[in-house]
Amino acid sequence: MANRCLYNASFKLFLSSDKMKILGTLHDNYHGEALTTTNEAWKGEIELLQDVLQPWANEAGEIIFEYDIPRLSKRIDVVLLLRGIVFCLEFKVGQKEALQADVEQVMDYALDLKNFHRFSHDRIIVPILIPTNYKRRSTDFMPSAYDDDVYNPLVTGADMLQKLLTEVLNHAKTSEADTFDNWIISPYTPTPTIIEAARTLYESHSVEEITRHEADKVSTDKTIDYLLRIIDQSKRNAQKSICFVTGVPGAGKTLVGLDVAIKQTYRKENSSKEDGAVYLSGNGPLVAVLTEALARDNYQKNKNQGKRMSDSRREVSEFIQIIHRYRDNMLAKIKNPVEKGVIEIDPEKAVRVKSAGYGEVEHVAIFDEAQRSWTHKRIANYLKRGGTYGNKLKVPNFPFSEAEFLIWSLDQREDWAVIICLVGGGQEINTGEAGITAWIEALNNRFQHWQVYISDKLTEPEYAEGKVNELLQKNSKVTFADSLHLAVNLRSFRAERLSSFIHSLLSMNDDAKVLYKEVVAKGYPIVLTRDMDKARKWLRSMARGTQQTGVLVSKEAARFKPLAVNILAPGDENAVHWFLEDKTDIRSSNYLEDAATEIQVQGLELDFACVLWDADMRYVDGQWEYFKFNGKNKWNSVANTPNGQEYKKYMLNAYRVLLTRARLGMIICVPNGNDRLTPEGFPEDPTRLPTAYNGTYEYLKSLGIEEIE
Repeated sequence: MANRCLYNASFKLFLSSDKMKILGTLHDNYHGEALTTTNEAWKGEIELLQDVLQPWANEAGEIIFEYDIPRLSKRIDVVLLLRGIVFCLEFKVGQKEALQADVEQVMDYALDLKNFHRFSHDRIIVPILIPTNYKRRSTDFMPSAYDDDVYNPLVTGADMLQKLLTEVLNHAKTSEADTFDNWIISPYTPTPTIIEAARTLYESHSVEEITRHEADKVSTDKTIDYLLRIIDQSKRNAQKSICFVTGVPGAGKTLVGLDVAIKQTYRKENSSKEDGAVYLSGNGPLVAVLTEALARDNYQKNKNQGKRMSDSRREVSEFIQIIHRYRDNMLAKIKNPVEKGVIEIDPEKAVRVKSAGYGEVEHVAIFDEAQRSWTHKRIANYLKRGGTYGNKLKVPNFPFSEAEFLIWSLDQREDWAVIICLVGGGQEINTGEAGITAWIEALNNRFQHWQVYISDKLTEPEYAEGKVNELLQKNSKVTFADSLHLAVNLRSFRAERLSSFIHSLLSMNDDAKVLYKEVVAKGYPIVLTRDMDKARKWLRSMARGTQQTGVLVSKEAARFKPLAVNILAPGDENAVHWFLEDKTDIRSSNYLEDAATEIQVQGLELDFACVLWDADMRYVDGQWEYFKFNGKNKWNSVANTPNGQEYKKYMLNAYRVLLTRARLGMIICVPNGNDRLTPEGFPEDPTRLPTAYNGTYEYLKSLGIEEIE
């Protein structure tokens, strides 16, 4: 196991050691050259703590400097283990005031230890912020309302730290005999957000310490290893291979894709970029948020070397791309117009490269949310108009679905290639998304020389309407592998059966009540309200540190202005601000003013979410009924419309996405509607009649979902 800290010792050894020797140990274990400011901070902390800890010199205490928090890619300045209490100390040298961001930082450390550090699960954890020139100290010692033995953050100046520690020990009433064994090497089992995971992967090129590795849990490891073996095999045998990876919502499909892309790109044996991989997604908001998050992080780490933000964005965009960019690069190489339904390379527009042929430079392409690839009709119409994403090239009579064209693009390589399709079941959320059927039909009809590796769960009803076996009956190159399915929800580490509950809720299965009780019993709250103000209050009461909250609605939602909820405007830039700005920025999700849709949040996550349920999908007499707002004054049923069945599928999937975005808990708000009448006796607002909402509310309540006061 990697060294988790720069220095640790018993109180007795620390207090009797020369401070310069301790400083030398910190320097020896530090990766790189410590800045002057860091060196001075360490010296100050050592001097202060050698004085502060004197009253406990003979107790079995332990001090740890710079303890690593892998999920947050940060280190806790100092950890004190004393009388069964874990003290997290964060020093701000020279500061006179306690800043909100600093309080949130030390709280994040405490929560991370409580949730993911096994030997801290049953310990009291006390986060303390120490602006060294602060002239006051906290006097109220209050474990949080969560009943998890994590104290609310305490603040003190350096001069009063000893008194504060004494008062906390007296308040907690722990025993001197309560000691720690092997705390520093405790198993650490984090479940990072996709943004946190991407940051760590991009910086370290390793996923080792940011994923769960508990023996009793299904991890992503076997899936990643299987995919890397297929890549090696394809290279060795000069063959073309495609892999379909399935998983429940929140199981880590995107993390798997990013990890494989990074591992393949940064393998020591890879001599050039050509041997690497590119991560591609048709999810514009996801790509935009990940790209910006990584670029900001990279810029902050390298700005002292003269790197500009534009440089960081360009570097990241080579690794993570919107699928349309990759597609349009290949479109620019073809003969246009397309003759007789056959796509050919135009030698005047492209250069044939040895082994690569006319393909793109990477051997491996990872397509996230492959089920969202476009139908032939949608991409043909798009290219007929000239498109909007890249070169705006008009291609009339385009003969392929998007899936077929993407396979064709990789097939242009003359040596070997691998496509990895990450597939979410029941998550097609837009008209014109083909599902997985288009991929399989393309393999059957045109690319029969490709080896097909397929999750054994791809045969289930939520994928290709259960027709996968039928579609693959005549394909002799199919291998089914259970390693290609991710069965455990990692997003909601407190409720691994959340996705099962949501599936049953939407399908109205008899086991929904039982599953709800299981989810809640695991410490994942799901509550109900009809009051949006109560929902906001609940979210704010639940979030601690930098934990993120937000309001979610379907893109068909229309009547939330009376609730002071604005639907987040389309555009990737808006999603970036919504996800990445902090609590001081009104564009942040945490302000609970702008609600994001399934389009903007698919593939991403919040800590706590409010799903605000509109009249677009209603529970009526034991079934769901679906409506579209006409933009003026009426909800119209889609039951008998030409595209009614397709619309129903997308609406159901939209709510499936919304209800599986929260990592730590969620509140569902079903408004009361407006039951007031005009003086003439007509509904004051016919677009928000209570009857449009009451059935849904009563159904959710019948499942046992607790309504908050």
